[in-house]
Amino acid sequence: MPPRIYLGHGAAGNVASMAPFVDGLIARGIEAHAIALPRRRAEDAVAALRTVVPEGPGVAVGGHSYGGRVASLAAARPDTLYRALVCFSYPLHPPGQPERTEARIAHWPQIRCPVLLLSGESDPFARIDLLRSAIPLLPDAQLVTYPRLAHTLKSVLEDVLDRVAAFLWAIEG
Repeated sequence: MPPRIYLGHGAAGNVASMAPFVDGLIARGIEAHAIALPRRRAEDAVAALRTVVPEGPGVAVGGHSYGGRVASLAAARPDTLYRALVCFSYPLHPPGQPERTEARIAHWPQIRCPVLLLSGESDPFARIDLLRSAIPLLPDAQLVTYPRLAHTLKSVLEDVLDRVAAFLWAIEG
């Protein structure tokens, strides 16, 4: 059975904005789905994600920016079990407010599944030095960064999707 992943969109996005990710992962043999998330605080959107995403050891969650943060909050809950977490351009802090990083990663130590984070090194939502220093908070994490990219991974999408597919197939194992 192929790995399954459910991906949430960014705060300014929607299900359609995740189509390149979903279509690309499907082409790589992954059962991928985009999910709609309500536009509210990430903490308040976790219930919506959990309503749509089935639970179980064969299910991975993730998303772009806000969607990845919502998925990470869901993965950190003690009553939730996901196979993996994949975050595209994780919003470590609001632009220009790196002092808010700690609040955005306080839940990371509770995430029990393997995590793959993919981020541009010039992302105004995630100062790269802060992101690198936060990774040890995750019990099982990989970080892939792309020089000169900001809060989008579109120009390297094929590489991103290859890495996500390899990650999901490896942990399915």
